[in-house]
Amino acid sequence: MLSETSTVTVRATLPAVGAAIGDIADLFYRMLFEAHPELLRDLFNRGNQASGAQRQALAGSIAAFATQLVEHPGTRPDVMLGRIANKHASLGITAPQYEIVHTHLFAAIAEVLGDAVTPEVAAAWDEVYWLMANALIAIEERLYAQQGVTAGDVWREWTVVSRSEETADVATFRITPADGSPAPAFRPGQYVSVQVELSDGAHQIRQYSLIGAPGADLRSFSVKRVRDGSGPEGEVSAHLHARLRAGDRLRVSAPYGDLVLDGSDAPLLLASAGIGCTPILSMLEHLAAEGHRSPVTVVHGDRSPADHALRAEHSALTAGLPDASAHFWYEHPEPGSTGGLTGTVDLSALPVAPGTHAYLCGPLPFMRAVRSQLLAKGVAAADIHYEVFGPDLWLAQD
Repeated sequence: MLSETSTVTVRATLPAVGAAIGDIADLFYRMLFEAHPELLRDLFNRGNQASGAQRQALAGSIAAFATQLVEHPGTRPDVMLGRIANKHASLGITAPQYEIVHTHLFAAIAEVLGDAVTPEVAAAWDEVYWLMANALIAIEERLYAQQGVTAGDVWREWTVVSRSEETADVATFRITPADGSPAPAFRPGQYVSVQVELSDGAHQIRQYSLIGAPGADLRSFSVKRVRDGSGPEGEVSAHLHARLRAGDRLRVSAPYGDLVLDGSDAPLLLASAGIGCTPILSMLEHLAAEGHRSPVTVVHGDRSPADHALRAEHSALTAGLPDASAHFWYEHPEPGSTGGLTGTVDLSALPVAPGTHAYLCGPLPFMRAVRSQLLAKGVAAADIHYEVFGPDLWLAQD
């Protein structure tokens, strides 16, 4: 909890800091990478840095955390912290790295805000930072312990067993631990980080949801290729599509992620768009294995049936449940195709059972639209869960 003195100061300065947080985040990353170029090369996503998405996410999370401290002092934004901590754990983030971030973040704050950063203001925002950082460190330590790994040592060598082409832009890779040991357990909906060495020597990392049942002998993940692979946004997906074949080795992290089924018997709505279907498929396979009998509504939106990766599996897994229905929307349906609706996802004519728990994965505009429709149908906000592929910009855009 933020001290009383700091609460007064943060509340008074939050509008000024919030207005400048984008400039602060931009300068922070420039300072950080000038001092530690290896972090941009081997840890941070160069695509997200080039697009500015990571800066937006950082700004949104800091502003949201500070606002929570002053407006709701008895609570903590655990959902936001858990999502950040899981992503950090998949990267092997360590406690000393928070010291590095602190150094450059507060140098950026001082430079952007100038004389407004009095000793009292600096002390108050320092308290905010360490409340957030120490909360993340504690969560990450628990996540590492649960996987039996130590901070910074989350990587294992895996061997590619096979690959298959799902669509023109999506390939699925099946992997097994290179040392022959059992694959670590995961919860349906979780992801792994995959690290590749690129032609310029950089070791870039991306996250991919695991598909298939947690008890399977192999682990599988699907990669959607970003067509313009010449820039940093598509460099890892282009590398994997062009180069990764059966027999190749790959560095993969332990599984993490907080978009997981809660294990209740509540009715479920599983909504996805594009490659966001991958964690949903894992959930469906798990529900079938567990003999789930409550209603399950499966919703998916895509450009066309041909672009709908793993469409057959999506349909078959839904059909395998005793009380489930699938509803697919395509913006450009193919002539003569069946089994889909035309347009974007529209829940207006879809019955949603009381007490439904919803899980969403896809582009941010899609999830915002679906969430709004679910709220209008009476689904509780606390029962709507989501996963963003990439930096979480939901808070940054609120």
